[in-house]
Amino acid sequence: MLLTLENISWRTPEGVCILQDLNLTVPDNKLVVITGPNGGGKTTLAKTIAGIYHQDSGRILLNGKDISDVDITERAKAGVSFAFQQPVRFKGITVRKLIELAAGESLPLSKICDYMSKVGLCAEEYIDREVNATLSGGEIKRIEIATVLARHSVLTVFDEPEAGIDLWSFTSLIKTFEEMRKNLNGSIVIISHQERILRIADEIAVVANGRITAQGKPEDMMQLLAENNAMSGKCYKQEEMF
Repeated sequence: MLLTLENISWRTPEGVCILQDLNLTVPDNKLVVITGPNGGGKTTLAKTIAGIYHQDSGRILLNGKDISDVDITERAKAGVSFAFQQPVRFKGITVRKLIELAAGESLPLSKICDYMSKVGLCAEEYIDREVNATLSGGEIKRIEIATVLARHSVLTVFDEPEAGIDLWSFTSLIKTFEEMRKNLNGSIVIISHQERILRIADEIAVVANGRITAQGKPEDMMQLLAENNAMSGKCYKQEEMF
């Protein structure tokens, strides 16, 4: 397994328990989608994997190495990347510079174009633009994914990448994830409740009440989610499982 979480617990500074003895496995070269009801602990789990939050107990193993006490900077060096719900904007930094910072080196235009084309953007139109408020939510999300591609991470965690983008951008985002899934060199974890993202997963893990309550193949998990929603009397749109 690329990533293993063993008995992870985390409480807020006020003492509220968000994660409770949580166990999760992420296989090598797989796309795993973590879903579940709001408030179940999905984002906290994502930030714990990335090292933004430090678990109160339990172990985190990356390729068999214990990284439980490794901070976010060292985890990034080890190949763990984190993409926020709302990507950070950098006034004064161009798209080209941001991608080169992610890559850790200067890049020829052809290489930057390659990364940009993989996320559906034309490099010539964006390369000299600043990563600021002039970019739309969909544009900034795809540029962030381009930086992830340049980083060559062994594990990338996306926290609700569909948040705050329009339908057209969401469709493009799905295509980008489908392309990434076809060419995986490392694993991807996506926190999401969107059905179209769930359906491109290799595995789906369900988080509720701070625990992984189920994990398995998409066809099995989609059926389970539908049954649970039906039992709770909850209705959902085609694009939403929660």
